[in-house]
Amino acid sequence: MTPEELRGDFEQLGQPAYRAEQVFSWLQQKSVHGFQEMTNLSKGLRSLLSDRYFIANAQIAQRFVSKIDGTRKYLFRLHDEELVESVLMNYHHGLSNCISTQVGCKMNCSFCATGKSGFSRNLTAGEMLAQVQTAQRDVGTRISNIVLMGMGEPLDNYENVIRFLELVTNPAGMNIGMRHISLSTCGLVDRMYDLAEHKFQLTLSVSLHAPNDEIRRKIMPVSRRYSMEELLNACSFYEKATGRRISFEYAMIQNVNDSDDCAEELAGKLEGTLCHVNLIPVNHVSGAAYHKSSVERQKKFIQILERHGITATVRRTLGSDINASCGQLRRRKQEEVSHV
Repeated sequence: MTPEELRGDFEQLGQPAYRAEQVFSWLQQKSVHGFQEMTNLSKGLRSLLSDRYFIANAQIAQRFVSKIDGTRKYLFRLHDEELVESVLMNYHHGLSNCISTQVGCKMNCSFCATGKSGFSRNLTAGEMLAQVQTAQRDVGTRISNIVLMGMGEPLDNYENVIRFLELVTNPAGMNIGMRHISLSTCGLVDRMYDLAEHKFQLTLSVSLHAPNDEIRRKIMPVSRRYSMEELLNACSFYEKATGRRISFEYAMIQNVNDSDDCAEELAGKLEGTLCHVNLIPVNHVSGAAYHKSSVERQKKFIQILERHGITATVRRTLGSDINASCGQLRRRKQEEVSHV
């Protein structure tokens, strides 16, 4: 709930407005698990709140810590026993938390582990916050950056994601600046236009992964709904509405989308736009016969893009010894349960 919503509810309960501010601080800044921890409230009020409200929590079901770079991968258990994944990465600019927005995903991209485990439900804004808060408690250090790039398609859970963004950036709450937040989408064009209207100063990452509709339709079912032309038009609108550079995610898949011709075609589509291309060597996913492009092929791809004035980098691999990409841990847990 927002501070305004809390104040409205507390007014109906006959409580002064400052009580709402106290509760918001407990929830957002101190990340309490229950109302009984709110020690500056009377026992009667704590009991009343416990009867009327629910605090979303994310319990650590499993935790893996990389011996290579300290990356932490979490499998969180929610109140209904559903499982979601989150990854905490340490960069020079601070801790970055990649969180999930859905339990599973409907998009079913062929190179993604999350989609292969099916879709259960959307996460609430509180459950998204709980992932950040639990990870922050676990390491005892402030998280300064958030990436909505875990399990799920954020724009398919639009209302809850917008509420999460408004809560996590609230100065009275976790107060994480919008420019420290990245949101990834596979290209839900209608929602991209809606998001642009908010003029949030976050970084929009668009999962492109192909230079044309023919290849994209083979690996990303969403492209059968929205053509690349429609997607790139939405990106252009977003760039003009927000003044923010688009980041295009491009999974490098050997002999699928990594040829010189693919690079030239991609450059032709993006030339003249305010963008950055983030190349991602594809992860091995059970059931998908994909292999990552060689380092030499990645370098050649970048050279072609840069020759056309498009900046491109290869995403740094973190947590490689703990399978830090999202979707694999939940799927493995599901398989374990199904064999019991």
